[in-house]
Amino acid sequence: MTGSPEPAPDAPRTAVVGRGRLGRWRDQAVALGWLVVVWNLLWGDINWTNLIGGLLVGAAVLVFFPLPAVSFGGRLRPRALLVFAGRFAVELVRASLHVARIAVQPGYRPRGAIIAVRLRVSTDLNLALTAEAVSLVPGTLILEVDRDSGTLYLHVLDTHGPGDLDVSRDRTLAVERRIVRAVGSTAELRHLDVTSPEKGTRP
Repeated sequence: MTGSPEPAPDAPRTAVVGRGRLGRWRDQAVALGWLVVVWNLLWGDINWTNLIGGLLVGAAVLVFFPLPAVSFGGRLRPRALLVFAGRFAVELVRASLHVARIAVQPGYRPRGAIIAVRLRVSTDLNLALTAEAVSLVPGTLILEVDRDSGTLYLHVLDTHGPGDLDVSRDRTLAVERRIVRAVGSTAELRHLDVTSPEKGTRP
């Protein structure tokens, strides 16, 4: 009577541990994938050398500089991921041309500004992905991230008034929306729709 119930709790505990280990491996794989993407974007060219180099550098970062555990509760949506990549490429080209025009325009001194953008989904993963995507576009630089409030502080180049600041905020929120649509969970998508209407740049 006393010895028979003992083994029962062990079976579910083993299953939970297995699922936890699988979840950690999945999170590591997702983090490695994003590090490879960022590495290739920084080089500005996608080829086998950069892909292999990104894998090696990403693996070294995850092994020797482990980041706090970031859970991935969403799922990849290929169509939304393509939309994100396409819009990111368009904004990258447009911003690069704009910064190049400023650089060669004689006597022109662009005015910069620092703005705060509070994201609607304040998970660590969304903060990191949105900050990375925004800072890769020329003319915008992430200065600080407030993890507690989910706020990004950005330096924006070439602003002429409050209207330009609103456009920059809307553009950042649009990037967040496309990222959540591409890799977010159903609950995050629902929260995004509830806290939406934003004006200006459409996602």
